[in-house]
Amino acid sequence: MNDWSHVRRVLCIRLDNLGDVLMTTPALRALKHTLPGCRLTLMASTSGAAGARYMPEVDDVIRYAAPWMKSTDRADPGADLAMARELRERRFDAAVIFTAYSQSPLPAAMLCHLAEIPLVLAHCHENPYHLLSDWIKDPEPHTTVRHEVRRQLELVAAVGCTTSDERLGFTVPHDDAAWARRHLQAIGIDLKQPWLLLHPGATAASRRYPPSSWSAAANRLADELQCPLVFSGGSSEAALIDAIREDLAHPSYSLAGKLDLGRFAAVLAQAPVLISNNTGPVHLAAAVGTPVVDLYALTNPQHTPWQVPSRVLYHDVPCSMCYKSVCPQGHHDCLAKVTPERVARETVSLLREVYGAAYTGRKAFRTYTRADDRVLQPLHPDLQDRKKAAQLEPLTPIVLQPPSPTKGLFTTGNRGRLRR
Repeated sequence: MNDWSHVRRVLCIRLDNLGDVLMTTPALRALKHTLPGCRLTLMASTSGAAGARYMPEVDDVIRYAAPWMKSTDRADPGADLAMARELRERRFDAAVIFTAYSQSPLPAAMLCHLAEIPLVLAHCHENPYHLLSDWIKDPEPHTTVRHEVRRQLELVAAVGCTTSDERLGFTVPHDDAAWARRHLQAIGIDLKQPWLLLHPGATAASRRYPPSSWSAAANRLADELQCPLVFSGGSSEAALIDAIREDLAHPSYSLAGKLDLGRFAAVLAQAPVLISNNTGPVHLAAAVGTPVVDLYALTNPQHTPWQVPSRVLYHDVPCSMCYKSVCPQGHHDCLAKVTPERVARETVSLLREVYGAAYTGRKAFRTYTRADDRVLQPLHPDLQDRKKAAQLEPLTPIVLQPPSPTKGLFTTGNRGRLRR
């Protein structure tokens, strides 16, 4: 590996979605902590770039619709040549290309080559020759599969950049936090009493829990906990949420299409728990310290909730780890066979784990406190004051094993649990 101690201007390339950028923030922090005075510029898609202003590790952002990414519609070579010129004008000392193991870094490496960036670090399966100055031969998925956060932390560690703070990075602005409290109270949510936040949408059809199952699970939870239900989603998911709510026998509220990213994060930070498909809000919840029930389609294994109390629910299937956005078998069994009863049972179990074993409903609910000025976090049952909050050991992350259709795909730490 080359010497990176002199590096000050770093281009950090992460071209997929917001959740992927969030899972890269600990690695960005490692660069910041190790390279004194360095300035990090994030190159990201429109989705990923939306989070940059909330990430304290990021100094600047470049939006780029890379033609080699699945979500990009256009293919204008002129725009790519213009981007190479812009990067060359910015005179970066180094670039780090962050990819999932199913993605090639070589197109981005070629862009860096055209921009005359002298140091370029990335994982790569094949020999990149002169396109990467610092090549980490990618061991995934053939010999191991790491959590996405761990993958990126180990990438930057290869050039000596580390951090003891491995939390996801996202700062909820005070104005957004105040708005969330006011708005939730305005729709009838008592923040000192239990309520549930549910996110039934997902970009990929293969990651969506069936709407009828959402309704059944929500009804069971409201029956047991006697608490209101709040649904979140984009404007394109409003019809889905309305259909789910039509089958509910309890009060519910929809925030679909009503929140920008900062306000959504603020609502998440206030929520006792998020119940969601495996999509970006899961990682945003982890970033603000909110427990998660993750309805986890077995499309890929490395995106489970990071360092937050959680339940990861799925049904084991022979076709697991298909990496498909649409179920190639057409049955969606890895999610469809997760019963609403299981979702309700594991949600209540998680609430009792986080807020106390006696959790049965409103009277046992523990109120929220601001653990620090960075994010809003739930009050741990063992905490009595800020001093203890600072001394609490971080949660052990979920450890992933290589993908396999057999049982025992995941092992867990002391907080995150997986349920079949």
